[in-house]
Amino acid sequence: MLKKRGADVLLHISSMPSDYGVGVFDENVIHFIDKIANMGFTYWQVLPFNPIDKANSPYCSPSAFAGNYIFINPKGLYDMGLICEEDYKSNIYDGTPYTADYEFAGKKRLELLKKAFLNINDELARQIKEFEISNSWLTDYSVFMAVKEEENMKPWWEWSDEHAHYFECIKDIYSYEKSAAFWKFVQFVFYKQWNEIKAYANKKGVAVIGDMPIYVAMDSVDVWSNLPMFLIDEKTLKVEKVAGVPPDYFSKDGQLWGNPIYDWNAMEKDNFSWWISRIGHSLKLYDTVRIDHFRGFDRYWAVPYGEETAINGEWKPAPGINFFTQLQANLGYDLPIIAEDLGEIDDSVIELRDKFNLPGMKILQFAFENPEENDFLPHNYTRNCVCYTGTHDNDTTLGWYQKAYEASKDKLRRYFSTDASDICWVMIRACFSSVANMAVVPMQDVLKLDSWARLNTPGVGEGNWAWRFEDKDMDTKLEERLFETAKLYGR
Repeated sequence: MLKKRGADVLLHISSMPSDYGVGVFDENVIHFIDKIANMGFTYWQVLPFNPIDKANSPYCSPSAFAGNYIFINPKGLYDMGLICEEDYKSNIYDGTPYTADYEFAGKKRLELLKKAFLNINDELARQIKEFEISNSWLTDYSVFMAVKEEENMKPWWEWSDEHAHYFECIKDIYSYEKSAAFWKFVQFVFYKQWNEIKAYANKKGVAVIGDMPIYVAMDSVDVWSNLPMFLIDEKTLKVEKVAGVPPDYFSKDGQLWGNPIYDWNAMEKDNFSWWISRIGHSLKLYDTVRIDHFRGFDRYWAVPYGEETAINGEWKPAPGINFFTQLQANLGYDLPIIAEDLGEIDDSVIELRDKFNLPGMKILQFAFENPEENDFLPHNYTRNCVCYTGTHDNDTTLGWYQKAYEASKDKLRRYFSTDASDICWVMIRACFSSVANMAVVPMQDVLKLDSWARLNTPGVGEGNWAWRFEDKDMDTKLEERLFETAKLYGR
């Protein structure tokens, strides 16, 4: 349970100001932490740090443990003495500061890291080895990436037989020692830079809330190296069913994610060791973690492989109570976890959430989409919940209001007794004034931006994850107003 009443700003690293085409772990993040600490925010929420897929989504990653190297600060490599000034300046981007350029950042950062890797010394090599020893996932990940490069970046099930089958490939691990060493170096630098950022945030009184997708990508080291833990034929490597959700608020056809589904029976027999490692790792990376699609621990939507939509799926049971009991036994009774309990939720999901005292989520926009009494209206909140004006999957508050039905607008205006001429602040005040222990506001709502700044539209494969802002977009009056609002409502 998040016992401390506080305010939280939602802003992913990719959206941060920087000179490098996408946000990185640099002085801009430090400056941002200073600002939100001065404004009274006690939490900062980010999205998954994992490497991204071809659509730039961090929710379908080749690793549940690795960090995305595009967030590595190029100048930090210069400060480590691994590259020259000209090298890191080659990563400077001259395009618009309001859109992330993942192609530019990915290409330039990888080239820079490969150059820096050639200059590591014995002391740094020793530190990397210590990092690998304390992070057991790193060996498999580095081999996976080394083999993937050798196999021309094809998905692992299309690799040659000696590579596609993990236990055959790992027998020859020493043949990949040199190429795998590069990927160990990359992760060492990522975690070194992030740990310094997180330590600074904590010192300033700001706790970091991370985000964890419930599923992993089919083309991931997690599936390749843990095949018995997934519903995949170990001989043919064929998938029978994939993950998604049925039709809901976000999509009339449901969402077909395509992730492989866990073999919960096999995981239960193994005492959920992979999950315990995964969540334990996340709780080192962040202070608290929000788990996306929490209801999948109670029941999951299984769609036959090859379907074009998620409509023809079915609900299957998952071992939620046993799972969280094992987590508590290994990670402590008060699990610092936020349950993303949105979508089609039934009583068993609520019972699972409440049995382990996990805060759920309340989305203010949803309160007015439904003309009837509903759980998203602030007068129905409990303290142990997290109130959002909107999430990364929603339109911005201004964009949402501009497109909302007149009945929704009317209900909102009557509920808050307002003309809604400043809708973003109406919703921010409502969020802050609620009894919810945590109030979360996306940076786009703080800046009063409309739909052009939306970060993600579920079910749409292109144009997502691109929004960025500049530091000058936040002025002193805005900071003072946020501070006064947080102070007024005891946050």
